[in-house]
Amino acid sequence: MDLRQPLRGLLRGPRRLLAAGAAAVVLAGAGTWSVAAAGDDPPAVHRTDQVMTMDGEVRLDTSYFTPGTPGRHPAVLLGHGFGGSKDDVRAQAEDLARDGYTVLTWSARGFGRSTGKIGLNDPKAEVADVSRLIDWLARRPEVLLDRQGDPRVGVTGASYGGAIALLAAGHDPRVDAIAPSITYWNLADALFPNGVFKKLWAGYFINSGGGCAKFQPELCRMYERVAESGTPDAAARRLLEQRSPSAVADRIKVPALLLQGQTDSLFPLDQADAAARAISANGAPVAVDWIAGGHDGGDPEGSRVEARVTAWFDRYLKQDRATDTGPAFRVTRTGGVDSTDGAAQLRGASAGAYPGLHQAGRTVPLTGSTQPVTNPAGANPPAVSALPGLGAGGGLAQLSALGVGVSLDFPGQYAAFQSAPLTRDLRITGAPTATVHITSSRDDAVLFAKLYDVGPGDSRPVLPSQLVTPLRVTGAKAGKDVTITLPAVDHEVQKGHRLRLVLASTDLGYASPAAPATYTVTLEGDLTVPTAPGITTAAAPLPSWVWWLPLTGSAVALALILTARRRTTAPAPDPALADVPLQITGLGKKYGNSDRYSVRDLSFRVEKGQVLGLLGPNGAGKTTTLRMLMGLIRPDAGEIRVFGHAVRPGAPVLSRVGAFVEGAGFLPHLTGRENLELYWRATGRPAEDAHLDEALEIAGLGDALARAVRTYSQGMRQRLAIAQAMLGLPDLLILDEPTNGLDPPQIREMREVMIRYAAGGRTVIVSSHLLSEVEQSCTHLVVMDRGRLVQTGPVGEIVGTGDTLLVGTATPVEEPVVEKVAALPGVASAQRTDDGLLVRLDPEGTAPRLVAELVRLDVPVTSVGPHRRLEDAFLTLIGGSA
Repeated sequence: MDLRQPLRGLLRGPRRLLAAGAAAVVLAGAGTWSVAAAGDDPPAVHRTDQVMTMDGEVRLDTSYFTPGTPGRHPAVLLGHGFGGSKDDVRAQAEDLARDGYTVLTWSARGFGRSTGKIGLNDPKAEVADVSRLIDWLARRPEVLLDRQGDPRVGVTGASYGGAIALLAAGHDPRVDAIAPSITYWNLADALFPNGVFKKLWAGYFINSGGGCAKFQPELCRMYERVAESGTPDAAARRLLEQRSPSAVADRIKVPALLLQGQTDSLFPLDQADAAARAISANGAPVAVDWIAGGHDGGDPEGSRVEARVTAWFDRYLKQDRATDTGPAFRVTRTGGVDSTDGAAQLRGASAGAYPGLHQAGRTVPLTGSTQPVTNPAGANPPAVSALPGLGAGGGLAQLSALGVGVSLDFPGQYAAFQSAPLTRDLRITGAPTATVHITSSRDDAVLFAKLYDVGPGDSRPVLPSQLVTPLRVTGAKAGKDVTITLPAVDHEVQKGHRLRLVLASTDLGYASPAAPATYTVTLEGDLTVPTAPGITTAAAPLPSWVWWLPLTGSAVALALILTARRRTTAPAPDPALADVPLQITGLGKKYGNSDRYSVRDLSFRVEKGQVLGLLGPNGAGKTTTLRMLMGLIRPDAGEIRVFGHAVRPGAPVLSRVGAFVEGAGFLPHLTGRENLELYWRATGRPAEDAHLDEALEIAGLGDALARAVRTYSQGMRQRLAIAQAMLGLPDLLILDEPTNGLDPPQIREMREVMIRYAAGGRTVIVSSHLLSEVEQSCTHLVVMDRGRLVQTGPVGEIVGTGDTLLVGTATPVEEPVVEKVAALPGVASAQRTDDGLLVRLDPEGTAPRLVAELVRLDVPVTSVGPHRRLEDAFLTLIGGSA
């Protein structure tokens, strides 16, 4: 299991304590030095690789980056994440070097090409290594010194590397500033929260480290003991606490930028909260930044995070007082989904002071009677919240910010207490609390508390960031009041939604008692929700077109006035084509002002009821043709007529044309139906002309229309966009790559949508690269290549009319022979296939004559028959075009 997450260095680390009063350290350089320029961008960055020896036996693989500018520079130690190596942070190191820092990266003990046992940032091993690296930096002529032996140095890294930054600051007074990301403050609290073993994440640590034998023996024994019993003991807590930054909390007195992930069931926000409170109490400047990503996935905001880290070091290492280091507190908020690519839309919110997790807010009354909860034998089946280790593939936790639930509770294994529908929106920022009374049939009870956002109707409950709070309640047999501190989140609950407090007996990520038991849960008080009203959300930036569109329009209008340009008179309608959806004649379009054509002498006709596939390789001119057809650009030659009317930009006949260009934009907070109604109102046409219900029935969206678009899958957004193109039931529907981003079932549904639409006597033109889908959904084809028409006609004729033959051969045909076949009389083109040859005959060619010529050329023919696959026919047509 690789725990290297979205941030460049997720879990990888550095090490060791500055042994009090440690004097000269011998760094025996074992290995070769190599210097490389890292790219051509000025200023140049130089890299030196070296293997350094620690403790006389452990070898650390290091890289040293220096800027190309002369003089002394502040230094940065950059640690990597757990399971990784120095190579994972090379790009960030080069960026820092370009910004004027000397940067030292290294593979921590037991990772990459470094030797030694993994000590989870043992003060006597990994942390001591960091102090020795600082000693080495102090002797480098490129490094700025505050005094002899004391370089100006900052430490940064993510996860494992973030912890070493905190530990280095606590153990070595020469560290001047730190910027740890998505890391822990107390590793015992992170892996044993409230006395419950976080078994899946702990197992991933061992696995991604290479197995138990790769760790220090005491760590391996501790893990095996706790994993077997399922219950952390005092010795296990002590061992992890000794290796945690919290052990040196009173000694971390340097400026600290703390970046923590909101989608993180490994190191939740309370870890950064504890660090912020401790370091602030020491009098050091602290800024806290809650990013969108984390160990469970989501957006790592890599560029923004690295820019803020650099600004932090500019202020406290370069001592540039003019540098803006950002607000004291910032949180990234998700504002829906971009319908063009499915990506979450992120916005920042900030405050002048860090609010903490427990600010006063709103009291939300909950209702619910006393409820029994069963802990099943073996704690199986377990409830599901987060899925540790699966987040890197996209971030299941981030889906909760978009209104999509992925959690699971089993009936009889949980108690639930629910609020009334909220009368106004509620932004939770921090850790809500509630009090319950718990009684158990056994003395030791384990429960998992979570707070759901429940939408109206049958909406699936959403668990913000997929986070739970585990509780171990001792003495529960006699009954006990327990105040629950729920996970810290930043989540907006909309008006009309309810809050639901759930206490479950099991969770997939944690160890629960194997013995069966029954718990009784009674609500003892209302829910208290922190709201942090001092946080303000940044206004969404206006799109660029808001600025350039009016200016462009004014410039165009002025140009028209000054040059007295007149529109050319549109050609009169052709009555003979009044019932023909589309006829293109001699169409041509040049590339800019050049003499090269993107479309040249293109002519074809489309009739009612047809589903026409527009095919061609990239650069064939398909998109240019569609843009001319939709009146977006003017042709340089020829004409396009829709129902007899010539197409020009703004031509009235275009009202009979519906078009879908991939990536239609929707307002994420509105339902599908509301988006379509809003779009139709914007056209200014009567509501009854929209035929909304008919378009929706064809698109087949069903109950999804009542849901917010932000909850839609890519396939649903695609179908909603096509429904938008169908509004008004246009007689001609143009679809450009409608199946992009869809899975096979969704593609099949899209095929059925097109067929149903054309079945009513309307016409569909679809441009697609999926030849198998075109073959199944289209009735007719137009094949283009290099701007010209190659062939047009019914699919059946093009695929297997007899002019395209599949010649089976006993052995593969060599390319020189293929060229000879292509040059034969009556042969338009020939192409080699896995089974032999694909031959297209010209009007004078015949199959018997072809076979005779093949025998003459000693081609080992085994069979000859008409070709039936569109893919091969398409390749033959394209191969034969000039």
